[in-house]
Amino acid sequence: MSHIMSPTFPTVRLRRLRQHPVIRDLIRETELNLDDLVHAIFIKGDKGDKQPVLSMPGHYQIPLSKLDEEIEEIVNLGIKSIMIFGVPSTKDAYGSDSFDDQGIMQKAIRQIKKLAPDLLIISDICFCQYTDHGHCGFMDDHHGCIDLNNDKTLELLVKQSISHVQAGANMLAPSGMIDGAVITLRRALDEAGFEHIPLMGHTVKYSSAMYGPFRQATEGAPKYGDRSRYQMDPANGNEALREAAVDIMEGADILLIKPAHTYLDIIYRVKQTYPHIPLCAYHPSAEFSMIKAAAEKGWINEKRVVFEVLTSIKRAGADFIVNYYTKEVARWIINKE
Repeated sequence: MSHIMSPTFPTVRLRRLRQHPVIRDLIRETELNLDDLVHAIFIKGDKGDKQPVLSMPGHYQIPLSKLDEEIEEIVNLGIKSIMIFGVPSTKDAYGSDSFDDQGIMQKAIRQIKKLAPDLLIISDICFCQYTDHGHCGFMDDHHGCIDLNNDKTLELLVKQSISHVQAGANMLAPSGMIDGAVITLRRALDEAGFEHIPLMGHTVKYSSAMYGPFRQATEGAPKYGDRSRYQMDPANGNEALREAAVDIMEGADILLIKPAHTYLDIIYRVKQTYPHIPLCAYHPSAEFSMIKAAAEKGWINEKRVVFEVLTSIKRAGADFIVNYYTKEVARWIINKE
C-alpha cells in the first residue's frame, strides 16, 4: 500500500484517467458550449454590399439589405444570442441617430425580430459611434477643458435605451462606463413599463488598447484625447471590485468585464467576490485579431487556440462570453473538425 502515499500517485492516477477520451470528458472541469457564446455583429446602411472590416477577417459592416442573410446563417448555426452595433450614416454632438425611431439600430432590431423572434438581441448602449467627436457621451467645454458631461449623457442614454427597447431589444448593455448609468436606466425602464428588460452593465471596462479594430468597424474612434477619464486604468485591479459593488447596488442584472483574455485575473477576482451574480466577459476585437493574424501566418493552430482561450475565460469565472469567433466555433462543432 506504500504506493498510495507516494507523492507521484495523483499524477499517475490522472494519467490513467486521461488515456480514454470519454473518461477525459467525464472528468473535465470546464466545458465550453455554443450556448456560452454571444456573437457580435456590425450593421451599417440600408443597401449595398457587405463591407469587410480589414482588421477583423471574416467580419463585415452589414447593410440592412443583407441582414436577413446574416441572421439566417446565425440561426442555422445554432447561435441563440447576438450583440449588435450600429454605424449611423450621420453623426452629431448628441449622437441623435442612436435614439431616432428610424435610426440604424432601431431598424435593424425590428428587422431581426421579424425574421428571428426567438433570437436574443443584446443592444449596445453608448454614443462613441454616433457622435461626431467619437466619445461615449455629450462633451462640454469647461473653461477651455473639453470633458464628458455625465448628467447630460445620462439623459441621452435614457432616450437611447427606451428607443431600443421599444424597437424590440431583449437586453441592454450600457458600455461607456458612465457614472450612474445602471441606476438611471433601471429607473427609466421601470417607469416606462419595461421592468422585464435586464441590464448588463459594462461594469469593468478598461481604457484598453484592445479595441482598435472595433473602432474601425464602428467608425467610432475619438477625434481627440482618449477615454481614460471615464474608463479604467489597466494597472488597477482593486478598482474592479469597487466598480462591481456599485453596479450591483444600482441594480445591474449581469456584470461585464472587458477585455477578457488579457484580464483573466480580474474575471476571477470579481467572480470569487460576487459568485451569485451572472458574469459576462467580452473577448474584444484586438484579442480576436491577434489570433487571426497568427493563424494566417501559419504560426498557430487557430481552432485549438480559440477553444483554449475561450475555455480559459470561462474557467476564470465567466458565465458567458461576447466574442467574434462564435460562428467559427459553431461550424467547428457542427463539422466535428
